[in-house]
Amino acid sequence: MRMIYRLHLSFAILLLCILAVTAVLIYPLLRETLVDSQRKEMRDQANMLMNLTPVMPLVPAHETNTESMPLTGFTNVVLIAPGEKVVYSTLTDEATSELMELSNQNNLDTGGIWRGKNDQYIVESITSMQGIEPVTALVTAPLSKIKAMQLALFKRLMIILSIGGIVAFLLSVLITRRLVKPLGDLRKELNKVEKRQFSEVQLVETGGEIGEVAKAVYDLAGELEKYQHTQKQFFQNASHDLKTPLMSIQGYAEGIKDGIFTGDHANKGLDVIVKECERLKKIVTEMILLSKLESEEGIFHMDRVPIQKLIAETLERINPLLVKNGLQIEMEGFDSNQEWSIYADREKLLQALINILGNAARYAKDTIRIETSADTEGIAIRISDDGEGISEPLLSQLFGRFAKGKNGETGLGLAISRAIVERCHGRISAHNDSGGGAVFVLRFPTRS
Repeated sequence: MRMIYRLHLSFAILLLCILAVTAVLIYPLLRETLVDSQRKEMRDQANMLMNLTPVMPLVPAHETNTESMPLTGFTNVVLIAPGEKVVYSTLTDEATSELMELSNQNNLDTGGIWRGKNDQYIVESITSMQGIEPVTALVTAPLSKIKAMQLALFKRLMIILSIGGIVAFLLSVLITRRLVKPLGDLRKELNKVEKRQFSEVQLVETGGEIGEVAKAVYDLAGELEKYQHTQKQFFQNASHDLKTPLMSIQGYAEGIKDGIFTGDHANKGLDVIVKECERLKKIVTEMILLSKLESEEGIFHMDRVPIQKLIAETLERINPLLVKNGLQIEMEGFDSNQEWSIYADREKLLQALINILGNAARYAKDTIRIETSADTEGIAIRISDDGEGISEPLLSQLFGRFAKGKNGETGLGLAISRAIVERCHGRISAHNDSGGGAVFVLRFPTRS
């Protein structure tokens, strides 16, 4: 069953339960309220009668002028003088005698209900000492009339509650539709995600938690679209980078085999084949390494790594390249009295720094600057050069696979560096310095 129907059914059952409980509780309450109201009215009528008795002649009941008595509704009254002499009665002689007899026998239920032959009656008895002789007033009202009023009021009340319940149910249907409709729209967008139609996913405009989920789905589709595009671009770049050396290898191998290249030309072709094979091996090795860094668990061995020692070892590794290109290293922010350390895999982070510094060495003119700083957020390593900087089209995809500048090699070095830094709980970013040159910033949480 769909959610909207489940919500409608649940609310309908809830309304029915509320109506049932209300009916069970209010039905006897109506009776008690009507009985109490009737008793009060009977007492008021009895008091009015008692005020008239001092001037009323003691006459038989059948000779009394009933029109002069202040009775209303379906109330009956019997006025009794001393000696059980009936002064006035609105009942028949037989009913009056029965009431007198039952009154003497005290044949009343709890709550002052008289059990007659054909009905039950509410009874109120008041004795007045005004006048010459005391007079007792027995005021009765048939309980069947009260029950009839109770049932009539109950029916009207239930009709009103039912109409209110129907209106509430209709309002709940409208509200539920407004709540559930975004879920239906969100399901359609998720179906697009399932079919990999990421670019067609639209943002479902709604509020609350559903709106947050819709925004998350929309952002997820955007990320998946980027990932899919990156994967396609990766295979295209990988195919191109692998195809080029393979064509060179194949061309020289076939030329040597067919005798086209002989002597020094054959030796030169063999040298090209060896170099291209080394290039292929490097590309494949870095691709395998990148895949492991991004997917495999247990290959990182985290430990305390001092920053100064790590940078010193990195500079030792790339020193031949620095000397070859005639570059100088400027160090800032290093304090011999302060030993900063981070929690990372030493060997892999060393590889990441070698890749970044090697990249800077290819584009720097004279100087590479390394700065370190620490704050409440962690430790930052800033590596900058005085080269031409990074082109804007390349800057947005710099850490992607096979993203290469004009002097780049495999295009996997910075992608490997990003994977290592992120697996070491750090962040890496790149931008162009205002004074020229590229800037790489690595941030790591502090390790005390």
